[in-house]
Amino acid sequence: ELHFRTLIGVGSNPNVAAVVVIGIEPQWTNRIVEGIAKTGKPVAGFSIEQNGDHNTICNASRKAKEFMHWATELQRVECPVSDLWVSTKCGESDTTSGIASNPTVGNAFDKLYEQGCTLLFGETTELTGGEHLVLERCANDEVRKQFQFFFDRYAKLVDDHKTSDLSDSQPTKGNIEGGLTTIEEKALGNIQKIGRKAPVVGCLDKAEAPTGPGLWFMDSSSAAAEMVTLCAAAGFVVHLFPTGQGNVIGNPILPVVKLCANPRTVRTMSEHIDVDVSGILRKELTMDGAG
Repeated sequence: ELHFRTLIGVGSNPNVAAVVVIGIEPQWTNRIVEGIAKTGKPVAGFSIEQNGDHNTICNASRKAKEFMHWATELQRVECPVSDLWVSTKCGESDTTSGIASNPTVGNAFDKLYEQGCTLLFGETTELTGGEHLVLERCANDEVRKQFQFFFDRYAKLVDDHKTSDLSDSQPTKGNIEGGLTTIEEKALGNIQKIGRKAPVVGCLDKAEAPTGPGLWFMDSSSAAAEMVTLCAAAGFVVHLFPTGQGNVIGNPILPVVKLCANPRTVRTMSEHIDVDVSGILRKELTMDGAG
C-alpha cells in the first residue's frame, strides 16, 4: 500500500504536468494510472507484458512527446504565497546546523505559517530525546495522541531489534565528526527547523497528504532520499534542506533548497549549496534576515 501510495502521490504532485506510467503487468500499471487520473492531469499507462520493451518504449515516448507539446502551451499564473506547500528535513548535521542553518528554516517556517502556508517536518528517528518538545507544540490532545503513537511505534522497533544504543546510526559518524555527541543534541538542533510559532495541527503516516494549512508532522526515517521522496508524494512543492557537513540528495520532482552555515562545506561543496547562511556565525547576518 505504501509503494502504490508513494508512486501515485509522486505522479499527483503539482510540480508534475503530465505522467507516463510504465509497468510490467496491466493490472498494477492501471492502478497507478487511475490514482493519478483523479487529479485531472493527463496520464497514460503502458505495460511491458505481451508488448515487449521496444514497443513499450516507442509507444510511451510518443505519448510523452504529446504530453510535452500540451504542457508547453500552459501559461504561468500568479498565485498567493499561501498556496505553497513547503517541507523540510536536515542531513549530515553538525554544530552549525543547530546554531544557524536549522534555525534559519525555523525562522522561514514562522514567516510562511503567518502567510497561511502548509508546512511539513518529520524524521521520527531524529526527534529522540526531544519528542517532549514536539508534544508540547501539538494543537490538541488528539494530535498529541497521534504523534505519541508514531514515536512509540518507532521506539518499539528499536527495542524489538535490540538496537537501543543506535550504534553507527544516531548520531552518525559524520554527525560525531561535526561535534554532535548524542542523539539528544541532534534532536534539539533538528527541532529548530519548525520555528517557534506554529502549532502541530496533525500527524501523517508516510506519503499521506495533509488536509489543510499549518504545520504537519510525517512519520519518517532520517534517510534523506526516502524523506524527500515521501514529501514529494505527499504533494509538497518546495523542500528546505539545511546541512552542516554537506549532503548531495536532490529530487527530480521536488526542488531541494540546500542551506548551510559551515564555511568549509560552503567552500568545498559549493555546487550543492543554494543558500549560504555562514554569515550568522560571523555576525554579519541576522537570523531574521537569513529566514
